[in-house]
Amino acid sequence: MRKYINLIINDFVKNYEYLENIQTKWGKPLVGFADAYENYIRRLKEIITPNHNLPEDVIPDAKVIIAYYIPFTKELALTNKTGNILASKQWALAYEETNSMFIKLNEHLIKKLKEKGYNASIAQDSLTFDQKTLKSNWSQRHFAYAAGLGTFGLNNMLITKQGCCGRFSSIVTNLNVETDHPIKEDYCLYKKYGTCGICVKNCPVKALKKEGYDRHLCYGVLQKNAEIYTDFGSSYVDETGINPNSVGSDVCGKCITQSPCAFWNLR
Repeated sequence: MRKYINLIINDFVKNYEYLENIQTKWGKPLVGFADAYENYIRRLKEIITPNHNLPEDVIPDAKVIIAYYIPFTKELALTNKTGNILASKQWALAYEETNSMFIKLNEHLIKKLKEKGYNASIAQDSLTFDQKTLKSNWSQRHFAYAAGLGTFGLNNMLITKQGCCGRFSSIVTNLNVETDHPIKEDYCLYKKYGTCGICVKNCPVKALKKEGYDRHLCYGVLQKNAEIYTDFGSSYVDETGINPNSVGSDVCGKCITQSPCAFWNLR
């Protein structure tokens, strides 16, 4: 079943690129399988927020979280190489097209699992976040970490074997399959050797520092970009679950697109 799930995700992304109205290109997806009762997952209410959902909040018979990473291309990353807070138009479009693809891909994956007799669903809270705390009640990156897809970098992104210039998604299922485990070795050069820190230098408003991260200052940049890029939609909804959380695409990406870990190649 692991190979089957990988094949479904890979084929869907490959075929999605050829749709007439899609401009974004993606790299090869990475897929991981986290045990719903992995110790790290049981601690997410402490690690992130007391309101964070657990797998059984999504489906009562949850066994596994299928987490996956879809990398962007180096060509896309180069478009976002600017010295100010304005993200590239291509970056904003890719952000929205990827999030829209996730909705359709997850529906497809859930359908395929149900055809084989398994239960599966997405966490509704994955489509929004608290605009006061700026934290999600379903952290895709943390589930991906539990599924062994990578380790957290200085920039708070999850660095996979293919880098951190991409996006994550997940579904919850009762699939009985061999699971993965968190990676113990740090992929981040700063955390591992005390070197690099380029992501900090690339932050246009100094929201990211080696000592910590000002998420509200960072979000201010995202909102300014959202005011500019209003043509591509808004992927996330507010706390009502209905209304968009911004007027446009709340993006930036400066800390990941031009860092060594953007397109890591760990064999």
